[in-house]
Amino acid sequence: MSFSSLRQEIAAAAARMIAEDGLDYSTAKRKAVKQLVGSGTLPRGDVLPDNDEIETEVREYQALFMGDTQPARLARLRRVALSVMELLDRFQPYLVGPVWNGTAGEHSDIALQCFADSSKEVEIFLINHGIKYEVGERPDFRGRGKVEALYFLWQGEGVMLSIYDGLALRGALKPGADGRAERGDARAVARLLDDVAGSLQGETA
Repeated sequence: MSFSSLRQEIAAAAARMIAEDGLDYSTAKRKAVKQLVGSGTLPRGDVLPDNDEIETEVREYQALFMGDTQPARLARLRRVALSVMELLDRFQPYLVGPVWNGTAGEHSDIALQCFADSSKEVEIFLINHGIKYEVGERPDFRGRGKVEALYFLWQGEGVMLSIYDGLALRGALKPGADGRAERGDARAVARLLDDVAGSLQGETA
């Protein structure tokens, strides 16, 4: 098998695990390599697909095998995300991850990033609204280790809320390497929902 073929097979296998089992990209890639190559060391690093390649495969898999369920699930998660973002408006919440980029599935949680003066301020806000949460960590999108995260349920869906200081917001708004926005505020999420609603009306007209 050529390197390019192996790279594509790894991407496809990882995408299937992400779509079917809800694995994160890193874990899915590692399992895909073990499944296809075994426990041996890969001969070259460039045989591993990057996350953009895997995301493309996830979209193709969902369109082929989940076309009758995934769009409705995605819309549900985006509606719930918008609801909790409106609640957290004072902390400048942004939606990221699969619910934002459109690849969310049955096992996906809602990943949010907020920008506040302190994590305690966010915690007190949740307590005052009767929301039970757990404290953990999430990777810092700036590549600086970990940041504090709060995990809680909202309308029956899991929410992962990463907390950053206000200075991180400027870097957060820069587009990714492919030019696409990597996160969106409540207005952007509302536009996504409106676009989907408009498409459905057009199909039934």
